[in-house]
Amino acid sequence: MSTLFRLDASIRHDGSVTRSVADRLEAGVEGNADATIVRRDVGAAPLPATAWAAAVFGPYTPAEQRSAEQNEGLALSKQVADEIASADAFIFAIPLYNFGVSQHFKAWIDLVLTDARFAPGTQSPIKGRPAQLVIAKGGGYGPGTPRHGWDHATDYYRRVLEDMLGLEVEVMEVELTLAEVTPAMEALRPQAAQILADAYDTAEKRGKRMAERLAVPAAA
Repeated sequence: MSTLFRLDASIRHDGSVTRSVADRLEAGVEGNADATIVRRDVGAAPLPATAWAAAVFGPYTPAEQRSAEQNEGLALSKQVADEIASADAFIFAIPLYNFGVSQHFKAWIDLVLTDARFAPGTQSPIKGRPAQLVIAKGGGYGPGTPRHGWDHATDYYRRVLEDMLGLEVEVMEVELTLAEVTPAMEALRPQAAQILADAYDTAEKRGKRMAERLAVPAAA
């Protein structure tokens, strides 16, 4: 049986675009492969801000002298690293908030990278495994838009997931997600609806394709 790891970073449940697109991806995998789903919802259950420092400095402190906070940070670091080390495929669903990297994702990846298996400069144990990165953006950020270049997050996610973790990442960017609730964006609502519909269609196809890829080792 294969394992699919899913990370959600949205602070919303109802109305979250990243969650709804990730749901389609997950359903595509579950409907076409025998897969266990491991979820880490850092949006709804953020990792503690103190965990990173505890995991960074804990190894340099003799075990008998470690504080309770350091032991908890080291244990959490191992837990989050174990979750991805044992996964065969990945879904990362992350909204763009305030033009930058999600604090919840950053806390998660910082903690992962404190584990010796994922330390910078080491060979990633999950290198070459497939991943889907879903990013929702309230407005438009493409060439020719007023905020072209204001997305300071997507390139970071790709550097971390592709270059540091070694994953084979496909990106799905869903823009204009705030059009339906923003009066100034009323004229963009038909376009926004089409973008979302296309994203759902793409997610279903990619989920099925991911399932097919997961089935290959089992059939070999």
